[in-house]
Amino acid sequence: MLETILAISGKPGLYKLISHGNRSLIVESIEDKPHRMPAFATDKVISLADIAMYTDEAEVPLADVLDTIKTKENGKPVALDYKKASKDELFDFFAGILPAFDRDRVFPSDIKKLIQWYNILINAGLDDFSKLRPTEGDNIDDRKAEE
Repeated sequence: MLETILAISGKPGLYKLISHGNRSLIVESIEDKPHRMPAFATDKVISLADIAMYTDEAEVPLADVLDTIKTKENGKPVALDYKKASKDELFDFFAGILPAFDRDRVFPSDIKKLIQWYNILINAGLDDFSKLRPTEGDNIDDRKAEE
């Protein structure tokens, strides 16, 4: 099974799936100070492979968007300070990545989170975004059977 990168609602950063515990997932943060913790069935956990960005025609997998950012930024963290950027600056940046994005369904907070996740992944050395693409048979959230 490929390494799985997860986002947990209400918790900052990104996490790597380590194993399955009793009614929980054991995850490890992938930032500067990695620490392990459980993610319980009540936590909303989603794999980055399951996330897509809205466009006017269809949804684009997050891995493709991250690849485009990597190409634009030459494999380095995004230079734009997403914490201080205005809505227009964020939309201009994202239009350079995904020109046909749906401006009604993609919010500035989504773009900020995307930039944050990209920077976390790049700084952690996880820059092969093809590993984030879902493959047939992958089931990230086995917890649903326990609920």
